[in-house]
Amino acid sequence: MHTLGRISTLRLLISIIIMGSERVSASSNSIQQLASSRNWNSSLEPPVEVDISLPVLVDTKAVLSCSPILLTNVIITTWEIFLGDKPPCIRTQRRDTNRISKTNCTDKRMTWLNRPDQIPALQIDPVAITHEGHYRCIVAAHDGNFFYEYQLQVLVAPEVTLFQSENRTAVCKAVAGRPAARISWTPGGDCVPAYEYWSNGTVTVQSTCHWADGNVSIVSCSVFHETGNWSRSIELNPGVRTLAFPVSHLLIILYLKSSIFLVILIIVGIIYFQRINDCRARE
Repeated sequence: MHTLGRISTLRLLISIIIMGSERVSASSNSIQQLASSRNWNSSLEPPVEVDISLPVLVDTKAVLSCSPILLTNVIITTWEIFLGDKPPCIRTQRRDTNRISKTNCTDKRMTWLNRPDQIPALQIDPVAITHEGHYRCIVAAHDGNFFYEYQLQVLVAPEVTLFQSENRTAVCKAVAGRPAARISWTPGGDCVPAYEYWSNGTVTVQSTCHWADGNVSIVSCSVFHETGNWSRSIELNPGVRTLAFPVSHLLIILYLKSSIFLVILIIVGIIYFQRINDCRARE
C-alpha cells in the first residue's frame, strides 16, 4: 500500500511539473510574439532623419513630401528652404490652432500642396533653375522630431544639332543643358571638345570632329544627358583634291608670272614706240 501511495504521489508531481513547463513555454511564446509585434510596429515608424537627392526637370511640377507619420501626432510642421545666397524661406503650420505663417517667402510658384493640416507637402509649379537648393521639412510630434531633407537638382534638356562646317569636318552641339552633356562619335575621328558656360547655370557643349580617311562617308554623334539621349547622323562630302603646292608657293609663282608678263609688256611697248619714231624720221 505504501508503495502504491508513493507511485501516485510521484505521478502527481510529474504532472504538475509538465503543466508548469507548458505554461512557461506558452508565456515565453507570448512574450516573443509581443516583442516581434513591437519590433514590427517600430519598423513602421519613420526614421529620425532622411536625406534625398531629387532631380527635377525644369518647367515641370515638383512635390516634396514630408515625414509620413500620423497627423494626429503632429504639433508643428515647418519647411526651411535654402536657395543660393538668399535668406532662407520658412513656412510653418501649427496643427492645434491651424495657424500658417511664412518668412522670406515671396516666390508664388512655391506653395503648400493642399491644406497643410491634411497633407504637409510642398509643391513647386513650375520648377525654375532658381529653385535648385536645399529643402528641409521638420515635424514636431508628441513622440519626437522628424527631419526630411531634399537636395533639389534642376535639369535642363539640351538642344542637339549636327552640321558640317568645312571639308570632312562635322560639329555636334548640345546647347544650354544642365548639367553639361557628354558627346561621342561613331566612327571616332580627330575630335576637339569646347564648353560655353551661361549665366543661368546651363552649359553648351560643342564637339568638332575631322575625318581624314576618305572611306568614312556617314558619321554619327551621340549625346548623353540626365534628361535623355539623342543621336544624329550626317553624310560627309567627298572633299576636294589636296593641292600639290602650299598656298605660299602658288603666290610666289603667280607673282613671278605677273612680273614676267609686265616685263614683256614693257618691251613690246618700247619696240612699238621705236618703230613709230623711225617712221616719222623717214618722212
